[in-house]
Amino acid sequence: MAGDGDGRAGLPRIAVVGAGIFARTQYIPRLREIAHLVVLKAIWSRTQALSVTHHCKMEAASDHCGTFLQESAKAAAELARDFAPEIECKWGDAGLEEIMGDCSIMGVAVVLPGQVQVELSLKMLKAGKHVIQEKPASASTTEAETALSVYNSFPNQFPYKPIWAVGENYRFEPAFVESSKLIKDIGDMMHIQVIIEGSMNSSNPYFNSSWRRNFVGGFVLDMGVHFIAGLRMLVGSEITSVSSISRHVDMALPPPDNICSLFQLENGCAGVFVFAVNSRSPKLLWRVDGTKGTIEVERGVDSGKHGYQVLFSGENGQCQKKFYPFCGVNEELKMFVQDMLAASKDGDHEAEPRSSYVEGARDVAVLEAMLESSAKQGAPVQVKRFP
Repeated sequence: MAGDGDGRAGLPRIAVVGAGIFARTQYIPRLREIAHLVVLKAIWSRTQALSVTHHCKMEAASDHCGTFLQESAKAAAELARDFAPEIECKWGDAGLEEIMGDCSIMGVAVVLPGQVQVELSLKMLKAGKHVIQEKPASASTTEAETALSVYNSFPNQFPYKPIWAVGENYRFEPAFVESSKLIKDIGDMMHIQVIIEGSMNSSNPYFNSSWRRNFVGGFVLDMGVHFIAGLRMLVGSEITSVSSISRHVDMALPPPDNICSLFQLENGCAGVFVFAVNSRSPKLLWRVDGTKGTIEVERGVDSGKHGYQVLFSGENGQCQKKFYPFCGVNEELKMFVQDMLAASKDGDHEAEPRSSYVEGARDVAVLEAMLESSAKQGAPVQVKRFP
């Protein structure tokens, strides 16, 4: 617990379950930025330190980034010691039980390999913890449907229903939030282009991630949910059907590493989604052309800050430009903390819909349909709907 003298005694406590790349490079720095809102009480990993032998079933799905020490709870905790001086290190099955049994921990961030996140999230939810789980929401729509059924069957043993959020930062990036407000000004949508040329090569810290290489859909599913989330956020209309062709070109990557898909929205508009996991000239672009104008959102750098350039061309032919630096992870964590506190006071509190597990499952459904269509040589496939 934070001391009474530091002004943080009344803040909610959370634990981070996972000490891999994203937990170290994103969650810990972002939690440092909102340390005035929430206290990081504990961090968990499979191991305490390099010398600890572990037999957790998550070992087979882990990220092997040179040494186990990098992913140990102790090493990760040291990164947070400056803003969470009393942070506790937890590891192994006993550590998970301690987190679930600690009534002072209100929420848990589950930042683990995709193969095990759902099972761990459900354990935490059943113990009454609010959960923000990293994307992807699931490995498949079948897993997502089963998980939602289990979640909705939990008995009402707590004063509130634990929140299950998915950490999809694209839905919280200001570029997509603001662009979605402008979409009505372009008139009727005529066509959509999404061009994703990634940079997943040996210099990328996730390149050697073993769980992604053993994940159904590989990097296409794990990375692709971001770009589908951005698309769905931008257009405000669900994708109903797809027809896709995928290929395996770069043998250093798991298959497939390229996919090209024609998709149709429920409003009738069609578009193309072109995704190369690794490219010599990285590019991320979303473009919607309408009868009265055009919106483009493109990844870029401005004044040394990484983010998105938004271009809006209206009926008068003038082009408006605005750059939005990245802040999606920060915003989604702040919203999770806000929802936790609101739920603790109001058992009927409706959590932020952009963070909902169902939204994450819908992203997975689109990618799953694209991969299924490709397996059927481009035959049209309907996207699984989640109510």
